[in-house]
Amino acid sequence: MDAIQADLQLQPVATFKLVLVGDGGTGKTTFVKRHLTGEFEKRYIATLGVEVHPLKFQTQKGVVQFNVWDTAGQEKFGGLRDGYYIGGECAIIFFDVTSRVTYKNVPNWHRDLTRVCANVPIVLCGNKVDIKDRKVKPKNITYHRKKNLQYYDISAKSNYNFEKPFLWLVRKLTAEPTLEFVAMPALQPPEVVMDEEMKKQYEEDLRKAEATALPDDDDDNI
Repeated sequence: MDAIQADLQLQPVATFKLVLVGDGGTGKTTFVKRHLTGEFEKRYIATLGVEVHPLKFQTQKGVVQFNVWDTAGQEKFGGLRDGYYIGGECAIIFFDVTSRVTYKNVPNWHRDLTRVCANVPIVLCGNKVDIKDRKVKPKNITYHRKKNLQYYDISAKSNYNFEKPFLWLVRKLTAEPTLEFVAMPALQPPEVVMDEEMKKQYEEDLRKAEATALPDDDDDNI
């Protein structure tokens, strides 16, 4: 009986299709594989060449599940097929803060995504902030402000800010701005440790950047 009750407690009260996009090598797969149960329960859709990772998060209103669609590397061969995007209810766009070109390509991913998934909540994530040689600084990251997206610095390998994109998305999707995660999911142990001073510095830099007026230029000009 206890096992059945425990299983019932993990049944999601809401499930959402989350589309993960961005250039190859930005760490999308590494990020989604941090969540142990999602990695364990993933399934492969051969017709589309994608992996779907069911990521569960416990909130005070019950368990929410994101079915995270990961490209399994096919984005390296050009754009993604519409079938990847169809039915997407939210999205995370990835770039790598150590590679300027991956940030320059963000508008292309955003355009592809919103062509099929109009008006869905989107988070932009700058990954690999644990690497000291950062090329895309917080002051350079303005695209999310022009397009009304949420932005987070993340470090998949250190689990830094892992839950932030999911919490922001679930609050938007449920129209519950006070929703919280009451327990963190089981994550892989960190492969690297984020320097605390660097973390504080980036968070301060992001606060300053958000308070600065946007440059007056074309929307898609990064």
